Amino acid sequence: MQIKNVLISQSAPSGTSPYSEIISKYGVKIDFRPFFSVEGVSQRDFVSQHVAILDYSAIVFTSRIAIDSFFKICEQTRVIVPDTMKYFCQSEAIALYLQKYIVYRKRKIFFGSGTVASMVEAIGAKHKADNFLITCTDNLKEDVDSIFTKARLKHGSVVLARTIHNDVSGLNLSDYQVLAFYSPSDVKSLFENFKEFKQGESVIATYGPSTAKAAREAGLNVGIEAPSPGAPSIAQALLKYLEENGR
Repeated sequence: MQIKNVLISQSAPSGTSPYSEIISKYGVKIDFRPFFSVEGVSQRDFVSQHVAILDYSAIVFTSRIAIDSFFKICEQTRVIVPDTMKYFCQSEAIALYLQKYIVYRKRKIFFGSGTVASMVEAIGAKHKADNFLITCTDNLKEDVDSIFTKARLKHGSVVLARTIHNDVSGLNLSDYQVLAFYSPSDVKSLFENFKEFKQGESVIATYGPSTAKAAREAGLNVGIEAPSPGAPSIAQALLKYLEENGR
């Protein structure tokens, strides 16, 4: 099958695109269309979860929007976060985003390499005695909870952002030979928008094990997976696929 068009379920990257080599080398057209968006919860939604922030000695952040929502909620509920609070972030980029709200000090800010498991590794034995408040989106709560429970870390969780499926029903999916998804929410939005979707000859690309799992559980055949050896991103996995299978 000749690959001419690829649909990426994310916003177009700013600056240099990681897909530039694919476009220039293979002449592939790549369209970007986010399948879902995330917004912070209201003060009312937060209060209904009965979470006392000051009962915890460390806060866990899995996204930038969770950071925005957390400090907004603190302001609305007049919670003053103590200087002794520790922060554990899923990636360095998320950790650096904390500078928007607090003075960045390495002694109280820690981060993983992009996965929840790597964040648990950053916690290690040194911080194992802390009580962690996991701030997350509604679609991640169960997965993050289970990883912290397996690691025997004392923790609670609070949903600070909710997933909203975007209306992408105007897309003609038959125009695309590759559909790339980055989150289980992408897969869910796919079937929300296209209830009768049949994969046919389309190649499904996924990022992360949870997305691949969601795709397979939905009856899709995953042809491209990232990260994988030699292909840590969807762009590199797609390039590798094209090199091995031709256009």
